[in-house]
Amino acid sequence: MDNNNNPGGDKQPKMPKFNMNWLYTVIILLLAILFFTDGGTSFLGGVTPDQEATYTKFKTYVDKGYAEKVVVNKDKSTLRMYVRQKNIRDVFGKTAQQVGAHPCVSVTYGSPDALDTYLANALKDRKIVDYSYEMDSNSGLMTLFYTFGPILFFVVLWIFMMRRMGGGGGGGGVFNVGKSKAQMYEKGNDLGITFKDVAGQAGAKQEVQEIVDFLKEPQKYTDLGGKIPKGALLVGPPGTGKTLLAKAVAGEAGVPFFSMSGSDFVEMFVGVGASRVRDLFRQAKAKSPCIIFIDEIDAVGRARSKNPSMGGNDERENTLNALLTEMDGFGTNSGVIILAATNRADMLDKALLRAGRFDRQINVDLPDLTERKEIFQVHLRKVKIDETVDIDFLSRQTPGFSGADIANVCNEAALIAARHNNKTVGKQDFLNAVDRIIGGLEKKTKVMTNDEKRTIALHEAGHATVSWFCEHANPLVKVSIVPRGRALGAAWYLPEERQITTKEYQFQRPYSETTAKTIDDEVLKIINDEYARAKAILKEHSEGHNELAELLIKREVIFAEDVERIFGKRPWVSRSEEIIEDNTPKLEDMPEEVRQAQAEHEASVKDNNNTESDNKDDETNQNA
Repeated sequence: MDNNNNPGGDKQPKMPKFNMNWLYTVIILLLAILFFTDGGTSFLGGVTPDQEATYTKFKTYVDKGYAEKVVVNKDKSTLRMYVRQKNIRDVFGKTAQQVGAHPCVSVTYGSPDALDTYLANALKDRKIVDYSYEMDSNSGLMTLFYTFGPILFFVVLWIFMMRRMGGGGGGGGVFNVGKSKAQMYEKGNDLGITFKDVAGQAGAKQEVQEIVDFLKEPQKYTDLGGKIPKGALLVGPPGTGKTLLAKAVAGEAGVPFFSMSGSDFVEMFVGVGASRVRDLFRQAKAKSPCIIFIDEIDAVGRARSKNPSMGGNDERENTLNALLTEMDGFGTNSGVIILAATNRADMLDKALLRAGRFDRQINVDLPDLTERKEIFQVHLRKVKIDETVDIDFLSRQTPGFSGADIANVCNEAALIAARHNNKTVGKQDFLNAVDRIIGGLEKKTKVMTNDEKRTIALHEAGHATVSWFCEHANPLVKVSIVPRGRALGAAWYLPEERQITTKEYQFQRPYSETTAKTIDDEVLKIINDEYARAKAILKEHSEGHNELAELLIKREVIFAEDVERIFGKRPWVSRSEEIIEDNTPKLEDMPEEVRQAQAEHEASVKDNNNTESDNKDDETNQNA
C-alpha cells in the first residue's frame, strides 16, 4: 500500500516480542534460590542463626542462665536458642549492636523425648523463660523440589537446546521446527531491484521476461491455451548474477517473493526437510500469484542413489521427493512459479529437470566485453570517479571477470583511493585494484639490490619490446617491477575476446610415432624461428630496450603510452578495439527525434562559430 495515499500509513504499533530466554533464566534462578537458601526460607525473610553450637554446649548455656527462650523444629531435629541481652558478649564475644537485638544459636539434637524432659525441667528451674515448637512450612515444597526439581531442570534445558538446534527463532523452536524458514516479501518490488539493476545478461533477461509478462497479464496467455513454465532453473558460474536476476523478476512483476536457500531444508531431524517444503508451498499458494526462489538447489536436489541399500531413504532424498511432489503432483500450484539457481546443474536429479517442473534452463554465463562495460556502469553509479577513468579500458582489462568480481574491483579501487586520501577514484586506483585481485598483495617490504632490480627491469622490458613488434601479441597495458605474490615483476596485457577456441588432444594421440616426430620437428623449428626473431627484435631495438629498462627502474611502473613514446605507435589494431568500434551507436541508426536533435545542435554550433568569426573580423577592422 502506498503511504502517500494513506495519511496514517500502514504502520501498526509493533508490540515487543517476549523472549523466552528470560523465562528460562528466571526459572533457573528460582531453582538455585530454593536449593541454596534452604528452600527459600532465608531468602523470604526467615531466621538465619548467628552461631551454631553442639548439644552439650547448648546445655551449658542453659545451665548458666544465658538462654531466654528455645524454639524447637522437630521436622529438622534442630532448635534455636535465643540469648538474653546481658549475656550476648558471653556467648558471641560481640556487643548487641554487632550481632543484633535478638541473636540465636542453632543446635542439632538427637532424642526428642530427652529434649522435652530437659526443657521442661529448665523452665521449672527458671533457667529459660519459655520454649515452643514450630513446623517446617517449607518441608512439602522442598520435598516436591527435590523430587521434581531435577526433572523440571532437564525438561527446561531440553526445550532450550531444541529451540537452538531447530533454529526456530521468533516463536519457532522444537515445536515449529517443520515450519518453512523462507523469507517472504509481500511485494517483490520491496527489494528495490529491477532489470535496470541487472547489467548485461540480455539473453537471460529475455528468457525470464515471459515470466514477468505472465504474472502481470496471465489472461494474455491463458486465452490462447498457453501455459507459463512452472519453473525456471538459472545455471551459471558463481558471481554471474543468478540471485540478482531472480530478485529483478520479482521486482518487475510486483508479486510476493519467497526466498530460501537449499541448505535451509536440511536439518538433523528426520522429516523436517519434507515438512518445510510442504509448508513453503502452502504459504505460496495462499499468496498466489507469487514466486518461490530456491538458491543453491543442489543442496537438496542431487541425483538420488541408484543403490537402494546405500542411503536410499535418507533425509535429503525425502526432502527431494517432497519437492518433486509439490512441483508437479496431484495438487495444483496455479500462479506459483519456482525459480532456482545453481552452478552444479550436472549433479541435479533428472526428475527435477524434466518438463513440468523446471521447464527451462537459463544459462547465465560470464559477461563478454560489452556486458562488462554495462556492469561497470551500474557499479560506478555510487563511486566518485574522475575524468581519467575509461570504462571501455576497464572492461577490456577484466576478461573472464564475473559481475561479483567487477563489483569487487570497484569497491577495492574506492578503498585504495580512500587509503591515499584522494577525493575521487582515478584510473590508477582501478589498475591497482585489478593488480591486487589478479596478482596479489604488493610486497613493499621486498628488499632487492640495484643489480637485481636492473636484471628484473631488463627482463620485463624485453617482454614488452618483443610483444610490441609482434603482430599477434595481445596489446600491452603496463610493465611493472613491483613484486606481487610470488612474481618479482610482470608485463600486463589486454587479453583478446575469443569466442572460438580449439581444444588440444589429451590422453591419447590420434597419430603414429612417425607423425609425432614430424610434428615435433616442425614445432621445434617454429620455436627456434621465433626465438631468433625475438633476438633480432631485441638487437634491432636495443637502444629502446635499454631506455625502457632505465625508465622502468626509475618509475617501477610504466604504461603503454610510455612504450609508444619510445618505439612509436603499434601498427596493428586489436580485436577488442574493433568490437568497441563496431558496437558504438551510429547516428543513422538512431530514431528520427535523435537525428533531428543532433542536426539542431550542429546548426547552433555552426551559428556560434560564424558569430565568433564575425566578431573577430570586426575587431581586426577596428584595430586597422
